[in-house]
Amino acid sequence: MKYILKKGSLLISLVVLVILVMVSCQKNGKNTSDQSRLQVRLIDNPSSDIKEVWVDIKQVEIIESDSSNPITLDGMHPGVYNLLELTGGKDTLLADATIPNGSISQIRLLLGDNNYIVTSSGEKINLTTPSGQQSGLKVQIHQDVQGGILYRLTLDFDVARSIVVAGNSGNYILKPVLRVISFAPSGGDIQGVVEPDSVLTSVIALNGPDTVATTSTNTTGNYFLKDIPAGDYSLSFVPGDTTFKTTQKNATVVLGQTTVVDTVQLEH
Repeated sequence: MKYILKKGSLLISLVVLVILVMVSCQKNGKNTSDQSRLQVRLIDNPSSDIKEVWVDIKQVEIIESDSSNPITLDGMHPGVYNLLELTGGKDTLLADATIPNGSISQIRLLLGDNNYIVTSSGEKINLTTPSGQQSGLKVQIHQDVQGGILYRLTLDFDVARSIVVAGNSGNYILKPVLRVISFAPSGGDIQGVVEPDSVLTSVIALNGPDTVATTSTNTTGNYFLKDIPAGDYSLSFVPGDTTFKTTQKNATVVLGQTTVVDTVQLEH
């Protein structure tokens, strides 16, 4: 068996965002959730050897460290993706799911049978995937997942080593070579409550003169600002009802943590 596409490699990043889901946000701002939220995103870098690389992704699963049973991620967006379209900062959302907090040992991508490449000369070559449909493409993770932390997982997909010719048969096989490049928290979150909850209030996070993030309270007065760079912020609470005054609060965001702000009481 010999390798093809000797020059270059494709970089696929599965951006795994794991953030706390507010299952029971009370007005006191406390969080009792025992679940996290997992988003899996796919991006890529270009290659000069081939024109298109199409991969049929059907399902994404994770395996917890204390269990051998896979957890299928809901919010899945199955499809046949041309990896070479996911360049220049573009990405695609594969799944958006809630998962238990704990430890992830493995992530799996289950493939369909519609996988192929298009060479620079325009030739379409079908790819067989010996294990992609049954057991999935497996990557060892072995990382703890804690509520309130946003994680970003990046995997390297080396196409130069992943697409091979099976002897003299002329068949091309997709045997992905994947490795973990990084698994690190990115940014932090701010959450809190504004009263009275009947007043829709805009929440603006300022770092010096710069507006970094904005959101609004929901029907219960809760707000949540996610994935904000670490630092000190001034929060401005602007009521939709102009009979109430704008209020200011300070908040410090710590990398990978959720900052809970004291309840804001609007005043006339």
